[in-house]
Amino acid sequence: MKESKKTGLRIASLLLCLTLACGGSIAVVCASGDKESDSSTATSASSQTASSSSAVVTASSDADSAPYKEETVYVLANADGTARKIIVSDWLKNPGGETSLGDYTDLSDVSCVKGDTSYTMGSDGARIWDAQSGDVYYQGTSDRQLPVEVTVRYTLDGQPISAEDLVGKSGKVAIRYDYQNTLTTEATIDGKTETIHVPFAVLTGMILDNDHFRNIEVTNGKLVNDGDHTVVAGVALPGLSDDLDLDREKLNLPEYVEITADAEDFTLSNTVTLASSSLFGSVDVDDTSGLDDLTDALSQLTDAMTQLMDGSSALYDGLNTLLDKSGDLISGIDQLAAGSAQLSAGASSLKDGASTLASGASSLKDGASQLKSGLDTLTANNDTLNAGARQVFESLLSMANTQLKSAGLSVETLTIENYGKVLDGVLASLDSDAVWKLAYNTASDQVTAAVYAKKDYIRSQVSQVVEGQVLAGVLQASGTGLTVEQYQTAVAAGQIPAETQAAITAAVSQQMASEAIQAQIDAATSQQIDQLIQQNLNSSEVQSQIDAAINKAAAGENSIAALKAQLDSYNQFYQGLKTYTAGVASADAGAAQLDTGAAALKEGAGQLSDGASSLKEGADALNSGILALKDGSAALVDGVTQLRDGAMQLSDGLKEFNEKGVQKLTDAVSGDLGALTERIRAISDAAKAYQSYGGIAGGMDGKVNFIYRTDAIEK
Repeated sequence: MKESKKTGLRIASLLLCLTLACGGSIAVVCASGDKESDSSTATSASSQTASSSSAVVTASSDADSAPYKEETVYVLANADGTARKIIVSDWLKNPGGETSLGDYTDLSDVSCVKGDTSYTMGSDGARIWDAQSGDVYYQGTSDRQLPVEVTVRYTLDGQPISAEDLVGKSGKVAIRYDYQNTLTTEATIDGKTETIHVPFAVLTGMILDNDHFRNIEVTNGKLVNDGDHTVVAGVALPGLSDDLDLDREKLNLPEYVEITADAEDFTLSNTVTLASSSLFGSVDVDDTSGLDDLTDALSQLTDAMTQLMDGSSALYDGLNTLLDKSGDLISGIDQLAAGSAQLSAGASSLKDGASTLASGASSLKDGASQLKSGLDTLTANNDTLNAGARQVFESLLSMANTQLKSAGLSVETLTIENYGKVLDGVLASLDSDAVWKLAYNTASDQVTAAVYAKKDYIRSQVSQVVEGQVLAGVLQASGTGLTVEQYQTAVAAGQIPAETQAAITAAVSQQMASEAIQAQIDAATSQQIDQLIQQNLNSSEVQSQIDAAINKAAAGENSIAALKAQLDSYNQFYQGLKTYTAGVASADAGAAQLDTGAAALKEGAGQLSDGASSLKEGADALNSGILALKDGSAALVDGVTQLRDGAMQLSDGLKEFNEKGVQKLTDAVSGDLGALTERIRAISDAAKAYQSYGGIAGGMDGKVNFIYRTDAIEK
């Protein structure tokens, strides 16, 4: 196990050096081959990313005050390359010392990995971190698709074999890493919309024990042997050849990495793969002059080589003719002298035109400066206009809050951001069905409370009725033959003996005290209460109260709707004002660029004027030289003889240079160097636009790198 960890560390160190050499910045995780260590490994990796300057190259945006997100995605993979777990480590850089940082992410199981920083969820789904004026470090997990999928295949003596079955085997082993770029975007190339990949450079590294592996070879990579181990580092650029539209037979970019070796008792420690788009995003395409100049230069070079080869052959033939016709040469020199005089006159005209251009460029510079000054003045008022409009909006909202409170409505305080949602909720609550239900339930509660307040009285009345029924039953059972009224009359007349009265009274009391009679009384009481409640609810008085509540709600609904319409109208104005001020600011930035460009044009026009003056001087000198050549034409004939011999050698050399140099480059892109330039620019833009795997807040810059750790293959 210790050896596995050491191997992982060596691989990580190697790939980190390669990455830094290519200008990228990737944090490296070093871990053992135990699957059970996935969680602890990820946590350790996140802490390393947060604290080690040797593992992460500080982004250039640290010099700016805006927050910046640096994300590292750790892919814990099986031996065949399939992802088992994806852990994402995020570093929110806070160079401006903000007290809180807002961030968007779709990660699960989000937790802080350094310090005690916590977050709250915003209404828009953002996580608001309590930054405490420092950086924020957190991690989470994800199951979304990776931009680069890695597939590892193994063969033994030419036959496919699984990683598990390969352990301990001997023979000719091949390990092939295939990389599929799954992340695409749309780009405009040569006036057409095309689908291209977000570019990734992929680096795979492993360390092979020389006791187990011999005759090691790698396709699309390099080998380093220290005697005991062989370090293998492979590089691939998946999808880039297609995106550049290259002829693969003439110029092929690596799409895979394959390692072959003679293995004995096969075992393999963890392998590490790094994937990053930072290399492509570092291409400076904002200053397009470099790429444009390259395209123009190659195009001109191709044309010039053709002309030079044709011209060198023609030169040789012409020199032969020239030697044969020396008399005609003298006459030709006379004509050349006349032409040089015309060149001198044309150079003079060019000088005058260049002076006029320089004057016009100066006027353009003055106008651009005035435009910039005016827009600067407008831009200076943007904050005042926006702040004033916001103050008016907040005043309207304050009055609205007061009106709602006065109307007895208890709602969330209205703000610019939530007023529409809150008022829509109030309007929904004032729907006629909802209001009737609320009014009815309120009336029901009131009536029910009033009836239940008289429950004891109602029960006493019910008890009297039941007691009369019990007395009737007792009289019938006693055989007196008297009704309740007759019995009460006889008692009052003294016709019933005291002993009989006592017996009847005792019998009635005994039955009244029984559970059955008491249950009967309770049931009758509840029935009587329900009847009274329903009678009161159906009364005209209660129905009038319900109707009044509905009418009041309808009036309130109209008022709320009018209030929302007023706020919507001002919100439209407010948002339009912000759009206007943003446009003014953008125009001001454009004017600044125009001013800078006009200054450059003025400078260039001045240089052109100076160059035209130099050209005139040179043309005058050329004319003088040709006149001298005319005087020395006899000596020229002798020199032409030597030039003829040299022309033959030049022609042969130019042909070889064209075939082996210029044509190979131009053929790889089918001669379309302009399209190649646009594709390079589109690929660089796609790399710069891809800033996060797990999500990022709008307006925040960031970058993301991927680290794949493939399980060890061992006993």
